[in-house]
Amino acid sequence: MTDFRPYPKSQQLKSKRVKLTQKQKGDIIDAVDKQVKERSRGICESCGDKRAIDRAHLTGRTHIDHRTQVYDLAHLCKECHVMFDGTIEGIRMRRLLAAIINHALELPGNSRNYKETDGSVFDG
Repeated sequence: MTDFRPYPKSQQLKSKRVKLTQKQKGDIIDAVDKQVKERSRGICESCGDKRAIDRAHLTGRTHIDHRTQVYDLAHLCKECHVMFDGTIEGIRMRRLLAAIINHALELPGNSRNYKETDGSVFDG
């Protein structure tokens, strides 16, 4: 008996994955990297004193549901990046920055997630 193969072996072995992997979502493309560096002008966005050399995800790769965008990153010096990732205060700061950025992107008139609010811009 012969094996029935309705399509060639090359198609059978080809990956059929449609969704992006977490690594692919967290990868920083050159255009986004350039925008982050232009935004920071080479100065740490946390302390404002030192030269920024690291890009830190404000939203972790495990929680991100899209490709990394400019608003998902902060341009930081080495010390601030270690603080953002390794201390309770840094993690709280990172979450606060992410919440502020996400809220700003959801203000009326912004095309990302238009949501009408009444009263203060901090209504949630």
